[in-house]
Amino acid sequence: MAATARSRPLQGDFRYRHHIEIRYGDTDALGHVNNATYLSYFEAARVGYYSAVVGHPFGTGPDAEKRTFVIAEARISYRAPAFYSEPLWCGVRVAWVSRSAFALEYLVEVDKSPIGEARVVADGSTVQVFYDLERGRPMRTPADLMAQLEAYEGRSFPARPND
Repeated sequence: MAATARSRPLQGDFRYRHHIEIRYGDTDALGHVNNATYLSYFEAARVGYYSAVVGHPFGTGPDAEKRTFVIAEARISYRAPAFYSEPLWCGVRVAWVSRSAFALEYLVEVDKSPIGEARVVADGSTVQVFYDLERGRPMRTPADLMAQLEAYEGRSFPARPND
């Protein structure tokens, strides 16, 4: 089944919001944030979210040499342009969890500024697959990390929807 963009941006609460500073180099010849830059914004927000949940930066901690997760899929829907120096935020939340993966959703918003009104500029998702670094293969979703994520967000997560 081919992926299609949603007609409306993601709705609902995002407990974690990460401030993004739009750098001049993030913009293109038209003066707005280049579409490829949004994956970097997702990454910065994902790393900040992880640190907020577990209490230490991604790639550190007691299991850093044993396990990680890798990005298996990314999707972005562009909603409106963002411009250099606008106040940008990226919300992150868990969408679903499966045996060896989980999805994160992102909502990128601009606060009202001298350049424009408050607006959603992009939304999207990534699928992360847990990876056992010692065995060199995918692994089961760590129960301890899922418990931390659920405690942080104050909710349980649905199973992966059927595609």
